[in-house]
Amino acid sequence: MYRERLKLGAPLNVARMVAANSRRWWHNSALALNSVLTIAYFDRLGMPRLT
Repeated sequence: MYRERLKLGAPLNVARMVAANSRRWWHNSALALNSVLTIAYFDRLGMPRLT
């Protein structure tokens, strides 16, 4: 998880926090992943917006 978050451009402390709480998906989404997996990230993947 740590390496994957770094590849996505997460700061070191965010990547470390997500990896430390690897089984707490809801907690990770609220604290750290929202700052890494932004709308721009999904736009680059070509995913359609639902809103």
